[in-house]
Amino acid sequence: MNILYIFAHPEPKSFNSSMKEMAIKTLGKKGNNVRLSDLYLMGFKPVLDQKDFLQRKKTDSFNPFLEQMTASKEGTFSEDIMAEMEKVKWADILIFQFPIYFTGMPAIMKGWLDRVFAAGFAFDPVKQNVYENGLMKGKKAMMVITTGAEEDWYSPGGKHGDIRELLRYISHCIFEYVGMEVIDTHLTFGVGKMSSERGDEELNRYQEKLSSLFPNP
Repeated sequence: MNILYIFAHPEPKSFNSSMKEMAIKTLGKKGNNVRLSDLYLMGFKPVLDQKDFLQRKKTDSFNPFLEQMTASKEGTFSEDIMAEMEKVKWADILIFQFPIYFTGMPAIMKGWLDRVFAAGFAFDPVKQNVYENGLMKGKKAMMVITTGAEEDWYSPGGKHGDIRELLRYISHCIFEYVGMEVIDTHLTFGVGKMSSERGDEELNRYQEKLSSLFPNP
């Protein structure tokens, strides 16, 4: 399998980074080809703006949807977007790892999706190329998520509400919208107060999940 690992955490010494490093080694040992987009390390620009396009369809006003549709046809996205799109084309599976920030993904991860999953490349509502006809059909997506709060805060009736309900909108309205099959999310709760012993347990749990999802060929 060709696996693109999209990672968003600003601290190289974090538990998230340990998860990412372990995952890449585990997936590689299973015979997969793995590429990494470490968004903070890359300094990836999260803002969709006029600089995303080498040529403009309209210069008197900025219509992101129109410009993305045109750039998808003509290959005139900026260099950083084109590089990520090539990785996406290559990949069979995309794994998105990030911590929860204010009940959502970090801005840099959302920006990657805004800019790379562009109209005409990942979806085309004009031609009804969405959901079962999405342009990313045949690929799979998986989220790997950590939280600062413990699981009871993110449970039904908890202070933050059911995290699985929150994630359902991301899975459905982003990944399924562009035609991808969604693999069950891997969740690690309470990372902010995690002991080293529990950290090892959680790393082992993640490794076991990856091994079961991607067994040796």
